[in-house]
Amino acid sequence: MSGGHGEPPLLRWLPGLRTLRAYQWAWLRHDITAGLVLTTMLVPVGIAYAEASGVGGIYGLYATIVPLLAYALFGPSRILVLGPDSALAALILAVVAPLSGGDPLRAIALASAMAIVSGLVCITAGLAKLGFVTELLSKPIRYGYMNGIALTVIVSQLPKLFGFSVEAEGAHRQAWAFVQGLLAGRPNPTALAIGAGTLAAILALQRLPRIPAVLLAVVAATLAAAAFDLAGRSGISVLGPLPQGLPGLALPIIGIDDIAPVLLGGLAVALVSFADTSVLSRVYAARLHTPPAPNQEMIGLGVANLATGFFQGMPISSSASRTPVAESAGARTQLTGVVGALAITALLLVAPNLLRNLPSAALAAVVIAAAIGLIEIADLRRIYRIQQWEFWLSMVCFAGVALFGAIPGIGIAVVIAVIEFLWDGWRPHSAVLGRVERIKGYHDITRYPQASRIPGLVLFRWDAPLFFANAELFRDRVLAAVAASPTPVRWVVVAAEPVTSVDVTAADIVAELDDSLLAQDIELCFAEMKDPVKDKLKRFGLFARLGAETFYPTLGEAVKAYLRSHPVEWEDWDNDAR
Repeated sequence: MSGGHGEPPLLRWLPGLRTLRAYQWAWLRHDITAGLVLTTMLVPVGIAYAEASGVGGIYGLYATIVPLLAYALFGPSRILVLGPDSALAALILAVVAPLSGGDPLRAIALASAMAIVSGLVCITAGLAKLGFVTELLSKPIRYGYMNGIALTVIVSQLPKLFGFSVEAEGAHRQAWAFVQGLLAGRPNPTALAIGAGTLAAILALQRLPRIPAVLLAVVAATLAAAAFDLAGRSGISVLGPLPQGLPGLALPIIGIDDIAPVLLGGLAVALVSFADTSVLSRVYAARLHTPPAPNQEMIGLGVANLATGFFQGMPISSSASRTPVAESAGARTQLTGVVGALAITALLLVAPNLLRNLPSAALAAVVIAAAIGLIEIADLRRIYRIQQWEFWLSMVCFAGVALFGAIPGIGIAVVIAVIEFLWDGWRPHSAVLGRVERIKGYHDITRYPQASRIPGLVLFRWDAPLFFANAELFRDRVLAAVAASPTPVRWVVVAAEPVTSVDVTAADIVAELDDSLLAQDIELCFAEMKDPVKDKLKRFGLFARLGAETFYPTLGEAVKAYLRSHPVEWEDWDNDAR
């Protein structure tokens, strides 16, 4: 979380207040416009995701209003949008459907209880500073995730754009169902005209930064549908009248038998929303050139879930489709979300029928335009040129998200990334060092074949931590360097500056190596080892075994000590040994 050390505690815990203190009046019109644009998407999407989760549509609006207000205070991101999410719908439905028995009040009680569990888990994770796990999500993984989400969103909205619906789940199944629908002649030409026109208008007007492209396109589509009665004459799908009523404070009451499935479901929701929000917040932190605040992000997400759980809402997450809508509409701060929440409240109170003629095809166009903005290609081309394995890692994440969903896709990519990282540790670079004329220091003899070596001395550098997975390789490479020495070896000095850690297994193998070298009358020494690593060797007993005199502050000091005890003819050693 950003902020100075002298910052009042209230501002550290409530980033929204910090933003408010630095608010610029020039941002106001952008935030208001973006909030109104966002509302046109928040309302139908909130209703749709609620129904897909097995609860009434009105509760999706409650789960939009309350989290936006809560996140505006506790969330660190200036434009991240929270609310009901498609990735959570299946998890919520899996708990609600079998336990509610068709009772809508029982259904929302179960969903609200899941939101409370999810909120507590996320708050705990934030307070425990577990946000560091998001550091596993490298730039290629984030690109793969966002591209996969963009494809998934576009594929899911194509049937609506063409004026029909499909029942399939998953991007590949939805794509096949869409193709089948096209071949069966199911598209509605009027809906397609409205949707394609809206999409074209948004993409064209987005090039003009001062024009609210999404708002103008949606208003035009809604007016056209109303003026020509397209729902009645052409059979296009429209939003219809909104439910009425505002959320009230209510403690969700569930049965004892419900506790276990609600706890498991709430934990699953927390994990999914944690992963989604982690990726999305880092993406937009990079775009806005602000430092990510993963721990506060978890707290903000948790408070938003906790609040919606106590106000008749359902579990929520960050939105990969609505956040870019807010960004493209010109959002500057969390005030955009507040405006969206207040606008939904006003709609429910005074104008529930205002958006009844909004065509579903136009809504699909808004979502598709937002998804197109998520796609990253240019930087992936650069990554392909400079580091191909990371490009293919991004492609694996992309394919995983598109085929299996967001969380499995990220999981697959993270596992591959960790394996690649560990592989570098398992098989690190090492080098035998020598003196290179007119270059200060000691250098890899494979890079500088002309390097001269001190007779009887092997200078060996190990470029990694020493741990259980590479300790035997370290021993084998040291023994191989001894065997390959052009002169009988008396000392081996390990240049240990790159060694940042040693574990028990590695320490025991170093002791075995020392025994092997002593059997050949060779002394093992270390140079430039960091004090924290020495402290570990002291705890393991290895420091006392080898002797403090075998640890040198620099390679130069080690070379001097060797030459004092084993005088040899070697040009310019005194100039270099420092």
